This record gives sequence, C-alpha cells and structure tokens, in this order.
Amino acid sequence: MDSYLIERLGHMGDGIARGPVFAPLTLPGETVTGRLEGDRLHEVKIVTPAPERVAAPCRHFRTCGGCALQHAAPEFIAGWKAGVVRQALAAQGIEGEIAAVHTSPERSRRRATLSARRTKKGALAGFHARGSDVVVEIPDCHLLAPGLMAALPVAEALAVAGGSRKGEISVQATLSPGGLDIAVTGGKPMDGPLQVELAQLAEGLGLARLAWDGEVVAMRHAPEQVFGRAKVTPPPGAFLQATADGEARLLAEVSTLTQGKSRVVDLFAGSGTFTLPLADDAEVHAVEGEAEMLRALDRGWRNAPGLKRVSTEARDLFRRPLLAEELSRFDAAVIDPPRAGAASQIAELARSGVPVIAHVSCNPVTFARDAAVLIGAGYAMGPVIVVDQFRWSPHVELVAGFSLTSA
Repeated sequence: MDSYLIERLGHMGDGIARGPVFAPLTLPGETVTGRLEGDRLHEVKIVTPAPERVAAPCRHFRTCGGCALQHAAPEFIAGWKAGVVRQALAAQGIEGEIAAVHTSPERSRRRATLSARRTKKGALAGFHARGSDVVVEIPDCHLLAPGLMAALPVAEALAVAGGSRKGEISVQATLSPGGLDIAVTGGKPMDGPLQVELAQLAEGLGLARLAWDGEVVAMRHAPEQVFGRAKVTPPPGAFLQATADGEARLLAEVSTLTQGKSRVVDLFAGSGTFTLPLADDAEVHAVEGEAEMLRALDRGWRNAPGLKRVSTEARDLFRRPLLAEELSRFDAAVIDPPRAGAASQIAELARSGVPVIAHVSCNPVTFARDAAVLIGAGYAMGPVIVVDQFRWSPHVELVAGFSLTSA
C-alpha cells in the first residue's frame, strides 16, 4: 500500500494528505497507509504516530460516529479549534485575538439525539456508526451525562412500541430536574392504541414528558430548565445549549459584555437562555421566530420574582429582520443565530448604532462574515472565546463582543 503524510485536519476532523486524500482518525504529521477509494483512505494504519496521539478514553470510539477526535490530546483539539476560528477570520482579512478555549468536561452532555431501531429480538439504541446508518450501542459513552444514559433503554422501549422494522426513530432526550424530556420523530403515525401504550410507557419509565412527532402524549412533571432566576418549560424538541457548563461560560461572557446596559435586545432568543438572566439588571426585548418558545419564555418571566421587564416579539429574523431604526432604542444587542448565520439582521445591526453587540455563534465561517460587516461599519471586535460544548467533535462555538468606535 502507498504511504501518505497527513498535512492538516479538515473541517470534519479527518486528516488530509496531498491530493487531497482524506484519512479518518489521523493527525497532522502522521505517516499512514491505507486502501484508496476515490479521495478517501480506508483500512488506515498509522506508520508514524504524531506526538499528540492518545489512546481514546471510550471503548466505542472506533465504531461509533458520535466522536471524531478522541485519538487527539485535549490540548491539540483546543488549539485546532482556535485555529479554525483564526483561519475563518483571516479569510475575511481580520486578525482576531483568541482569548481562551473553554472545553466542557466528559460525561456532561445534557441533551442528545439518539437513533433507535427495532430488531427481531427487541430493539437497539445509540448513535450511528462512523459514515453509516448502522446504529451502534453505547453503554459506556463518555459524552452523555450519567442521567442522560437512562435515555438509551427508553429509546429502545419506544422503538419496540412505535418504531418500524424498516426504519428507525429519532429520540431527542434532554435532562430536566423533573426527569427525562423525550421528543420522538420518525415513528408510526399516532392512533388511539399507540397513544395509550406510549402514555403507559411514559408512566412506567418515569419520564417528565413524552412527545411523538410534535404532539405531547404525556407530561408527568414539567420538564423545566432554569435560566437565571426563571424556570422555563420549553416546547418539545426546543433548542437548549448542549451542556450546562458551556451555557454558563457563554452566559458569563454575554453578561460581561452587556454589563451596565439598561435596554437590551436578544435576537434569536429561543426560550430565554440569555434573556432571562440578563433581566436581573436590564429590560430585555426577546425576538424569536418560534412563538411557542416565546410563550414559554414569557411564562417563565412572569413567574420569576424580581426581574426587570421582558417583552417578546415573534418574528422571522431571516425574512423580516429588526430594522436599524427599531434597534436604535437599545444600548446593547445579543445575537445567537443558527449555523447559517443571519446576514440580513447583521446588516441592520451594522447600521443601527447600537453601542455594544454580543455575538454568539456555532459557525466560525458565518461569524467571520458577520464580523467583517460590523468592523466595516465602525465596530471594534474584542477577544474571541471558543466554547467547546461538543467535546471530541469538529463542532466549534464561540462568543465575542463588538463595540462601536465611530459614528
């Protein structure tokens, strides 16, 4: 077999040799051999390992597709993720300071989407195998919090009850103080007998809430999430930061950036991750496309004593961004868009004159594009904090502040 020198990691965490040739589970500086099919190397063998190579802590790593980088030392992964952000900024002509990389600890994921499939003998649940739709069981997963591991037998039971032998169900599981919050998609259509069976399962398994294709089947306890002083029951399947540790780090930075500001707008507010803690000290206007999430946020605010005024607005910020004139009444803005970014909303922020913008992002490429627009409009970008909630994955999240330096 031919040998290849791995020169760098690609955006999905695969090693890349000249060609390009993609080699999974390899690191820069390693010499490897393998069987080449197209541009991808199979049956990879490490001839010369990199100093950064370590033994994967999880016994499922070789087969499970949930992690991509367990073979790399934590310091290497942190440096690589900082480099991904630095490279994205450089592509826009920006020299940015990467101030820190904060990595959530092992076994801290409080939400995950599991795959479950019926089998002849029952069911199996876990993550997909690497590059495959085969479901791999993960009884010793090093990602999921101990409480979330209980979702594995739950997913199996739900697959037996409402899954098809020809397909799989997707089970989004979230930890809450009241128990597991489960939202299933891809199962059989709901009918009377299935509804009864699922409700019985929810009771027997001690679930806080069970939703089936968006319809709540049972709610034994409100699956509340705590945002600052407020307790919020998000709608089934609603977005939540992946780890409590990562959320706390993002919130700490957003709070610091907006400190002393009395009128804050929170764009893509979700169910109130930032809105409600910030309402300790500021009036906050929360804008979000999903009205149900805002209703949950509003109920949480109304039941939390001592918070300043919070207003909500259901609005599609992609099609109808808040205009510069609407934004100008605020002295700080928080924006946490989805991976595609929010080019139209950033353009309006750039024209608004809002003194401070706290930008949270899960995509360094769209963040860098946004940063270029804001810098071009007279904003100065502060240090970038990389927050690695998706440990051992190529996923990169970050937060940075922008302050207006010129009119």
